[in-house]
This record gives sequence, structure tokens and C-alpha cells, in this order.
Amino acid sequence: MYIYNHSHTLHHFSAVEDLAMTMEAASGPHFSGLHLDGVVSPSQSSPLSQHHLQPRFPSSPFDSSSLIPNQPFVIGVSGGTASGKTTVCDMIIQQLHDHRVVLVNQDSFYRGLTPEELERVHEYNFDHPDAFDTEQLLECMRKLIGGQSVQLPIYDFKNHQRSTDSFRQVNASDVIILEGILVFHDQGVRDLMNMKIFVDTDADVRLARRIRRDTVERGRDINSVLEQYAKFVKPAFDDFILPSKKYADVIIPRGGDNHVAIDLIVQHIHTKLGQHDLCKIYPNVYVIQSTFQIRGMHTLIRDQDLSKHDFVFYSDRLIRLVVEHGLGHLPFIEKQVVTPTGSVYTGVDFCKKLCGVSIIRSGESMENALRACCKGIKIGKILIHRDGDNGKQLIYEKLPKDISERHVLLLDPVLATGNSANQAIELLIQKGVPESHIIFLNLISAPEGIHCVCKKFPSLKIVTSEIDHALNEEFRVIPGLGEFGDRYFGTDD
Repeated sequence: MYIYNHSHTLHHFSAVEDLAMTMEAASGPHFSGLHLDGVVSPSQSSPLSQHHLQPRFPSSPFDSSSLIPNQPFVIGVSGGTASGKTTVCDMIIQQLHDHRVVLVNQDSFYRGLTPEELERVHEYNFDHPDAFDTEQLLECMRKLIGGQSVQLPIYDFKNHQRSTDSFRQVNASDVIILEGILVFHDQGVRDLMNMKIFVDTDADVRLARRIRRDTVERGRDINSVLEQYAKFVKPAFDDFILPSKKYADVIIPRGGDNHVAIDLIVQHIHTKLGQHDLCKIYPNVYVIQSTFQIRGMHTLIRDQDLSKHDFVFYSDRLIRLVVEHGLGHLPFIEKQVVTPTGSVYTGVDFCKKLCGVSIIRSGESMENALRACCKGIKIGKILIHRDGDNGKQLIYEKLPKDISERHVLLLDPVLATGNSANQAIELLIQKGVPESHIIFLNLISAPEGIHCVCKKFPSLKIVTSEIDHALNEEFRVIPGLGEFGDRYFGTDD
């Protein structure tokens, strides 16, 4: 995704310092982004308050905190020196005021210089990847993502050393923003990010901003700043920073001045924060929006004392919702019709090449809902033996002859280990069905099953009504709803 607003390039300038001050003044208020966390000394450290131990996302019907920790949304923000990365981060933080957000600066992880390096500090390249302690950065990020508080080092840019008597205390948050010129350089760091943003600003503007920053905030003279820029900063940008731009999900020209781009990013973050953690990891996993009606029906079908008649009734209602949601992921084409009033209505036409495939026998419970939604739809069947062979023995299959030309809705109400699902999906692919043409519909899914299927088949879609906590030692979904097929068809004892 590339978000672009026209920018004005500065080709010539004199009186560089005055120009930089003018541009900074025009950019509006500038915030540090540290208003959620304070700088403390070791003697001021204290245990986390109860406020910081509260859940970070809306709770599920069951307390799963001991099984699946809520994962924060991690954003990486990179770009050239003085490109406006911090300004972009501050604007995101401001708009996410209803969530806990923490900003981690890569600059905090500069290595302290040795006495020998200090003697030749003007020859030290602060824009090289080796200037940073990436291992410590990874350690701190993993702790934050795991819900732990961390103590970030504080780097003194005048003395080129880390502070020995103070640190920055950072607590677990809903959103973690990692900002720095080289945060995309290391693959291990990139792999921690859910979204990667590159701030793309004109080189002349960046130089002017850097001169002002380094002279005013870091006590350097203009000549040394220009010498360092020509000798280290620009070559490092060309060699390390600019090549990492290809890893970005979103590119923002003009930094903090691009309000449209930042608004879109914040909307995306709000959407992701409202999703289950697994939907952040796998964008092909869709959980239908929970309502009191859906929660109420789940409460009923999970009740072990519910009658068979009521179990079938409420299961059918939920299955119908899942099927309708799954159909919404099929391709459509625009179509115009004339209404009884003589007006033209522009709408869409349904996908014609479609079929269902149920995994026997529980999957057969979903066939009626599919037929009710899609008149005359063809439905194939697959039987896979589940006991004693890890769910990988194909027993029977009967599929439409032209299935390779169709989009397929794969039906199984419970996704547990994912082994049977993988076998069924492999069969469909062998029959010529493109992986991206398969939509797997479930009532409930276990995280283990989602991991199993999505890692092997990242292009198919999974649509479910709820993601449960885990599998137990007997590979049953917990809290689950028991043996769905037995309860639905009345064959349970």
C-alpha cells in the first residue's frame, strides 16, 4: 500500500539553520511521545499497579489469560534521519488515546563508545547497523510483547554513553511503536512487527531538520554535522535505510504533514485492536462480529444439558450466519438492474461457479444452511478417518467433476487439530482447486488448528464464529461444545 500526497522539494537553500527552524515551526506542535511512561532511577522502581495488570482487549466469555496472552499490535516506523518518524509516531499515539501505547526508540539502544572510539568520535559511524545493540533491542521487544515491563536504556548523545543511574520504565501496552532509522534492517526485528511504516521525506528537508536537531538538542556545530552527513549519514541511507523501504507495508511521503495517511493507518490499527490475536497473525482468518445474539446462541449450544432439538435449532442459526459471512468473501461483479419504479440500481452479481464440500459427518450438518443460501448448489463429500492415525487417512471422496473451476466452501463445524482439514484441503488442491479459491467454514476453532491450517495454506480463508482457548490432552477443543456430530444427529449416549 502506498499513500501519497504531493510534496514540494527544496532544491536550493542558504541560511540553513533559519530554514530548518521555519520548516519545524510550520509543521505544527511536536510531542515527545513519552507521556505514557516516565524516566526513573533504579531507586524509584516499583511493582506494577493493578491498573497495568488489567486485560488489554475485551474479554471473551471465559477467562483465557492463563492460556493465550493478549498480543499487542506492534508497529515499526522507519525512514531516513530527521524524516519525521517521531512526529508520525506522536500523531498516531494522539489518535489512539483510548488505548495504551508505548514508543520505543531505536536510538536508546546505541552502544556506548569505548575510550578509543571516543578519542576518534568524528570518525564513528552512528548510522551503521553495528552502532546499535540489536540483541538487547530484541530482548526488550520480546518481553514487552509477552506482557512484561522492561527498563529501556537512556543514551546521552553529548557524551555518547548510556546513563548508568537511570532508565526508562516501559509497561505492557495495547500498541508498541518501534521507531528508528534501521528497525527494518534486521529480519528478527522485522518479524516482530504487525505493520511496517516507512516515512519518505525529501533529502534536503531531512538535512535541514538534522542540522537544527543536532546543533540545538545535541550540542554540535554546523560544520561537524555537515561533515558527518556527507561522510556517514548519506552513504548509510543509500546502503542500509533506503533498501529496507521494500519491507514497508505503508509508505508515507512528507511524514507528519500527511494527515490522510496517518488517519488511514489509525483506522487500520483500531480495526486490528478489535480482532482476535490470531487474526492479527493470519490476515486470512475471519471471525464474524460478536453480538449478544451470537454470544447467547453460543452459550446455549455449549450447555451440556441443552436438548437435541434446541441444539440443532441454535446450531443451524449460527451455521447460517457463518455461511452468509463466508459467501461475502466470494468474488462479485457489478450488475445493473431496472427496478419496478423504472430506476436503475447498480449492484453486484453473485459468483456462479461455486460448490460446497462437507467433511463427513459433522460437516453434513452445515449443508442445509448452504442450500438455503445458494439454490441448487452442488455439494461434494470427503470422509477422513480421525482415530489412531492423526486424522490423515482418506477413506472416501465424491466431488463435482468440474470442481477445479469452482470456488469451494469447505464445511466442518469444529476445527480442532487441523489434521483432517489439511488432508481435505490437500485433496481439493490435487483436484485442481486453487488454494485461494477455498473458504473453510467453522462454528468454533482451536488456536492449534488455525496455526496448523494457516501455516500450510496461507492463501485460503477461514471463517468462524468463535475461536476457543486451546486443545486439551485428548485433543478436544476447550471449552468447546462436545462431539458436535453426536449431539446434532442424536447419536450421543
